[in-house]
Amino acid sequence: MVNWVLRGAVLLWALFFAIVGARGLFDPASYGETFGVLVEGPATNTIRADLSAFFLVAAGSAAVGVLVPGWLRALLVPAALYGTALAGRLFGVANGDPVNSGIVQAMIIEALTVLLMLGSWWVLSRPAAAEGSADTVH
Repeated sequence: MVNWVLRGAVLLWALFFAIVGARGLFDPASYGETFGVLVEGPATNTIRADLSAFFLVAAGSAAVGVLVPGWLRALLVPAALYGTALAGRLFGVANGDPVNSGIVQAMIIEALTVLLMLGSWWVLSRPAAAEGSADTVH
């Protein structure tokens, strides 16, 4: 049961961030609305490419990790991406970057994402949870 709940939670997470990434790919200004990023001039292309890549790769690897037997390690990709983003934010805070409620919310989401992905990878890769599947880690 826990197996299906975790897989469902990861898939919902992946769907949400795939939508964020696709929306930003087609309308980079949406990142301005969502994240308070200034989207103008040549920066528009960089924001479109880099932020969309971040979200789409994270979402795709999370979905592959829970849907494709033997690919649970793909859950470590979004964990690494969001963990690195969180570390960058913490570094910025420690160096005096301005912080508002949006930054705090993003840090909470990043921390929860790391926990969800690492926790799902850990639980789903245990022999008891993956019994009868090719997802076990050797």
